[in-house]
Amino acid sequence: MALLASVGLILGLTSTAAMGDTRAAGATGEKAAAQTLTWTAGNDITKYASAPTTAVAGPATIVFENSTATGNDTGMPHTLTFDVSDPAYNNDVNLNILANPSDAEGGKHTAEVNLTPGTYRYHCTIPGHLTMAGTLVVTDGGGGDDTTAPETSATVSGDKNADGAYVGSATVTLAATDEGSGVDTIEYALGADGAWQPYTTPVVVDEVGARTVRYRATDKAGNAAAEKKVDFTVAPLPTDDRTPPETSATVSGEKNTDGAYVGTATVTVSASDTGSGVNTIEYALGADGAWQPYTAPVAVDKVGAQTVRYRATDKAGNAAAEKKVDFTVVAPPPKDTTAPEVSAKVEGSKNSDGAYLKSAKVTVTATDDESGVDKVEYSLDGGPYLAYTAPVVLDRVGRHTVAYRATDKVGNASEAKTLALTVAAGGGVPAPGCAEFDERRTVIVGTVDSGVPNRITENRCRINERIEDEKDWSSNALFLKHVTTVLAELRSENVIDARERKAINQAAKESGIGTPGQTTGYRTILDGTKESFDKWEQVGGGKFGLNDDGSITSSTTVDGMGMLWFPERKYDDFSVKLQFRDDAPGNGNANGGVFVRFPQVHDNPDESRPEWVAINHGHEIQILDKPDGDIYKTGSVYGFDRVGLAGAGVTEKGTWNDYEIRVVDQHYQIFRNGVLLNEFDNTGGQEFTPPRDGDQGTDGRRYASGYIGLQVHSTSDVISYRDVRVKPLS
Repeated sequence: MALLASVGLILGLTSTAAMGDTRAAGATGEKAAAQTLTWTAGNDITKYASAPTTAVAGPATIVFENSTATGNDTGMPHTLTFDVSDPAYNNDVNLNILANPSDAEGGKHTAEVNLTPGTYRYHCTIPGHLTMAGTLVVTDGGGGDDTTAPETSATVSGDKNADGAYVGSATVTLAATDEGSGVDTIEYALGADGAWQPYTTPVVVDEVGARTVRYRATDKAGNAAAEKKVDFTVAPLPTDDRTPPETSATVSGEKNTDGAYVGTATVTVSASDTGSGVNTIEYALGADGAWQPYTAPVAVDKVGAQTVRYRATDKAGNAAAEKKVDFTVVAPPPKDTTAPEVSAKVEGSKNSDGAYLKSAKVTVTATDDESGVDKVEYSLDGGPYLAYTAPVVLDRVGRHTVAYRATDKVGNASEAKTLALTVAAGGGVPAPGCAEFDERRTVIVGTVDSGVPNRITENRCRINERIEDEKDWSSNALFLKHVTTVLAELRSENVIDARERKAINQAAKESGIGTPGQTTGYRTILDGTKESFDKWEQVGGGKFGLNDDGSITSSTTVDGMGMLWFPERKYDDFSVKLQFRDDAPGNGNANGGVFVRFPQVHDNPDESRPEWVAINHGHEIQILDKPDGDIYKTGSVYGFDRVGLAGAGVTEKGTWNDYEIRVVDQHYQIFRNGVLLNEFDNTGGQEFTPPRDGDQGTDGRRYASGYIGLQVHSTSDVISYRDVRVKPLS
């Protein structure tokens, strides 16, 4: 059965009340969760954007969002995983949610769970993200029996005068008790309409005059006590202060050439008093507007001539004379909602196939007639967007894509545009100059993803290619020493920053490459040299030729179907990695494949033609991106397990594709460009009727080991291969 790779929701909830049902509560009449706990993630790989710290025991709705709305504009996946392996924490909720801004849910997922008292530990399971961790403390909420709100009270203390007013200041102390689930929060607010604030220590009120403090409390079961208040009066301290406060006002904002404020003017009032101290500041809008308490700068957006009056009193009752400030507000110009116009031009000499010889120069231009261009960015070969400051020169042989976009000064961003081009060998820097070919998006050491973009470096190799993690390292210490040297070079070249250097180094340590007992690294069996190519043998029709750039391409003149195979060694369990490219002429598509697990091709008693040994006794892992014709597309196990075109992950012709085939026992996995296309279990006894010459009927090809070969199909199905590597897995 073909399995398409996807990013979505993975739930494994072991507690009885947390079976991973993500339907909305009430869909089948069940009771809704008593609380909702929300985690969010963004671009940061060191911490969640937000996370709860406490919860109450009982049903809960877990919400995990990793989307553009929560700040993720790179497409980086994150997980929310509850740890069930550490006995120091609660282990009864097995939750693992994988969220990606591009998944079917837009990066927002929910799950229903049942929490018990204690502490849960959670973290991100994506490699390189283990620092994204935290704890959730769950208190006993008293179940559903607590329906009584807390009891609240307030006391006011301080020195009083003969009239019962508090002299200078009054101290308000709040208290709350709850015999059920316990008090969760206590809050207070100043005045009739002041904002609610958490109560942590007694509140000191020193503003002279009649005062009100409101208060309330909530228990851990969610029961809220009714709001109460306490009223009192604060009298000034005895003083001989007879001087009113000093007052002033300033107006700020964007001005036009006439001195008028565009859109909004902000008035800031200040007062000072060296005697008894400022008690109140007030302001009023216009000549007859009502006086209001001044607590923050006043924004005035009404168009026309405006007046703001202001005054202040001190704690001795002295009142400053009323003052005013006059200004004019004009309507802002129409809002800029148009993104910049952006275009790109490619320069360079081309050959007869339209490929650029030696190098190509890409110049990006952006214009904006309203607010103006703020920034221009580009992305090379699917990498991260970088600031565009000068034309981009591409001199590495092969297919390239350049995406580009621009943003204006008010934030309007243009849609990204993309151009594609090919640089041909003609003096350019070829890929085989690097130790290995690795164009994955991020730096991955072994299987550990550092999250650092896999950039092209000063010597035109990418970071992954300079690290050489797939080499057969003799010791972990030797590998880590090599990585340290490479990272020092990259830092001096300003390819990576200090944080990225640390992230790659940590990934190298976690990879375990070179440690005793680890499976050996990949051995390159086709490295682009004639010596390597000569170890392979061509059987049947067709022919492969070795190219100057180290790749091999099937012949356009020698016709027939055949195979280039590697007779030097049979492999048991293994992973084979290679790259292929569709080089079929015109509008055609290459048809090829990788043969695995077939016996010795010569003197086989069942076959008179050696190439049919692989076809009839091994397995062909298909390569075909053609929209019509053969139903078996890239990733298929030919004749046994079909992958359609939609699942093949088709790329543009002329583009190199990474291809990996992993075989353990009789379980096959096929990856294209890092994406799992297909999984196949060779159980034996399948009915196999290939649409060509060969055996019919019951098929029992279940070899435990065999050889590896590359198919050539015909002169019109031109295909190229390079960098074939094998790693034994047994």
